[in-house]
Amino acid sequence: MILLTKIFKIVLKVFAFFIILSVGSAILFRWVPVPLTPLMLIRCVQQKGDGKSMTLKHDWVSLEEIPPKLQLAVVCSEDQNYLKHYGFDWGAIEKAMKANEDGKKGRGGSTISQQTAKNVFLWPGRSYIRKAFEAYFTLLIETFWSKERIMEVYLNSIEMGNGVYGAEAAAQHWFKKPAIKLNKDECAAIAAILPNPVKYVANPPSSYILKRKAWIKQQMSFWGNELDYDKYNDEDEKEEKTTTKSSKKKK
Repeated sequence: MILLTKIFKIVLKVFAFFIILSVGSAILFRWVPVPLTPLMLIRCVQQKGDGKSMTLKHDWVSLEEIPPKLQLAVVCSEDQNYLKHYGFDWGAIEKAMKANEDGKKGRGGSTISQQTAKNVFLWPGRSYIRKAFEAYFTLLIETFWSKERIMEVYLNSIEMGNGVYGAEAAAQHWFKKPAIKLNKDECAAIAAILPNPVKYVANPPSSYILKRKAWIKQQMSFWGNELDYDKYNDEDEKEEKTTTKSSKKKK
């Protein structure tokens, strides 16, 4: 009984430490740039293990230095409900699960928020434990960060080539120019390789990437020129005001 009590206390302390550390990190990264991610370190170890030179290109820039066209391209490519959901696209998750049950090789149901949570706080993998942690950290960043901040961290942390992380490093690596000077075609090309940035090449593109790029550009044309974050924020404010008015009426 005494042993069980000690074990319970230890587990409780570990749990409390994890909650404090995770919430603190989420709050900290709301303003502070993310210097390194677990995937960056893992890739360096893999490169070293394969006898290759370690490559890590990563230059943090603000969202204002990332063209709206690239933001739109990744939304069209990875998560078209980005401004509508609060971390999880249940429709996409359901489709992915059904595809897995049918034995089809379909796309995953992870949102940009989930990918950001995974990139910043976790390791790559498909275990249920990692997925549970991913869901937890997704809820954290959706709670403490704005959609603009999630996009900023996502586009500064995601893998965009072999040893290349973030929009600025990708722009320099693939097109020899700053991210802010990328045109629509180049933005679509970078977004097109995101399903497997180690395997695919943005420039010069393969026939498969050319098809993906054309589809992404078509989706971008349907959307317009950029993401309307202000509209999303306005809708949130309207919802809060409506909720407040409803509460007052009930009282």
